[in-house]
Amino acid sequence: MKEQNQVELKARAVLVSIVTRNDDADEVEKSLDELERLLDTAGGETFARVVQGKSVPDPRTLIGSGKVKEISELCQNNDIRLVIFDVDLSPIQIRNLEDDLSGDGDRIRVIDRSMLILDIFALHAASAEGKLQVELAQLQYTAPRLVGRGAEMSRLGGGIGTRGPGESKLESDRRHLKRRIDALKAELAEVEKNRRTMRASRDRSDIPQIAIVGYTNAGKSTLLNTLTGAGILAEDKLFATLDPTTRKLTLEGGESVLLTDTVGFIRNLPHHLISAFRSTLEEAVYADIILLLLDASDPECQAQMEVCESLLSELGAGEKPKLYVFNKCDRMTDELSGARTAIKAGEGDRIVYISALTGEGCDELCLQIRDIIREGKRRVTFIIPNAEQGALSRLYSEKASVEEVEYGYDSVRVVATVDDRVYGLMKKYDPDYKAPKEDF
Repeated sequence: MKEQNQVELKARAVLVSIVTRNDDADEVEKSLDELERLLDTAGGETFARVVQGKSVPDPRTLIGSGKVKEISELCQNNDIRLVIFDVDLSPIQIRNLEDDLSGDGDRIRVIDRSMLILDIFALHAASAEGKLQVELAQLQYTAPRLVGRGAEMSRLGGGIGTRGPGESKLESDRRHLKRRIDALKAELAEVEKNRRTMRASRDRSDIPQIAIVGYTNAGKSTLLNTLTGAGILAEDKLFATLDPTTRKLTLEGGESVLLTDTVGFIRNLPHHLISAFRSTLEEAVYADIILLLLDASDPECQAQMEVCESLLSELGAGEKPKLYVFNKCDRMTDELSGARTAIKAGEGDRIVYISALTGEGCDELCLQIRDIIREGKRRVTFIIPNAEQGALSRLYSEKASVEEVEYGYDSVRVVATVDDRVYGLMKKYDPDYKAPKEDF
């Protein structure tokens, strides 16, 4: 029983942030709320939250010696061994903070927001690519913060902030970190090559590709499961999904689309993570349509939408056709329901409200997807004489969406969705086509 309590105590943490003269105190508190959720996802528990008001950050410890002493006493008196900062810390700041917080007592580990996110990524990475991406991001970010920390690195990490490659591995390979990083980049390049081959195959099929993107825990995996029966893991936790999953969905009317679940976005997503997970995040870049999924029950919905749009622009997908999908409407309170109309995606943008969990609104979502796909296109039945079957090859070469091909005695019946240009080439095979009357 004593050992179990010790494990529980190790998972308790003090969260720390700073408000400078240029910061909004309310935004700092909201960011701390998110940090607390991240800690919960990592398997930890928040013991206390400390916010330091300071005109400019202290270069040595960020928060100043007085606040460091206060947090040190809090930790020592309550057997807390983990302090998490809601901002990125430099390697020297981490070392100074750990030295000052620990004093003559047991060592107190200090990590920052990025290290906590990396820890969660390491916890949830399932595929070979995901694990490679996580290890690369960890080595690029945490290696300089771990190298030189002494005997502490000679043991395997067992708590929050130590998952992944492991501290003992970093210690034994510290002289070869660059070599390891280069090797990981080479492996990921090969994986990315395979991913490009898969994308090319999907492109040749000419099936519209749709990326489900959004803030972490918005319900992307649940939506994919509801629409396609994908059966992928869907948990009420941040970053439950790291690996993209693609499934085929047939819409009412016969059109088929490929839906891809993607890794969630979050405010202050570290740039090294964007770099390491670029091949995964680029599913949004190569998509024809983006479903921007948002948690309508979250008071921060509007701010989360702005974060997602900013990251999409950074990835080069900001101008893609978007459908704004407000999820979790089954959780809407009267107060939040009144705010529905206040949340605007933009004038003229497509918006739909759903509950991915109950299925409410998903039929309307599918109709909206179908309408976007059909914009500028028409679904036509062509009757092509057997002697002119080259016209069928033309449909394929023009990347028309060919849905049905039925060979008859003297003709081929083809159902396809085409744009105006392709229809102009094929209209003579449309039995319903009527040539315009000429004026004399």
